[in-house]
Amino acid sequence: MIGVGVWNVLGRYIGNAIGQNLSSNALIETQWYLFDLVFLLGAAYTLQKNEHVRVDVFYAGWHRRRKAIADLFGTLFFLLPFSILVIGFSWDAVIQSWIVRETSPDPGGLARYPIKAMIIVSFVLLILQGISDAIKNWAIIQDALPETAAEKAAETATGTAKETSTTNTPPPTTTEDGQ
Repeated sequence: MIGVGVWNVLGRYIGNAIGQNLSSNALIETQWYLFDLVFLLGAAYTLQKNEHVRVDVFYAGWHRRRKAIADLFGTLFFLLPFSILVIGFSWDAVIQSWIVRETSPDPGGLARYPIKAMIIVSFVLLILQGISDAIKNWAIIQDALPETAAEKAAETATGTAKETSTTNTPPPTTTEDGQ
């Protein structure tokens, strides 16, 4: 994507200097399409890696169960309904684009229908990942999913670990006279 962008810029300036057209609408649209693919297909992957933006000022200090409750709420009431709405509102436009084999209005441009289909594909993937996360968060809330080593390390680093004894010291013993 960066290479195509660099070529578009250099081609435009070098082409203008030598009186040739070294760039094309197809290359410009290729750059747009690559960006679209990264953004659209990256959404589900980013969710799977738990890297979406959130207000960490509050979230970082929460215990695992509270985080799972917040994530489950967000998934069920925001992510899934929004994704379903996007698919619903874009479905007819995508189907129509495929029926007419929509192409770019610019000379030498690319076909538009494949990239429009990626809207549907990406939000279906986002829904599937959202369902997976909802199941995982429900298991955490039910205390049915053990904590991973990475989660334990993160809780320890942020100071949100549960108050449990982590030392192996034996309980204090008393002597015969009770002391």
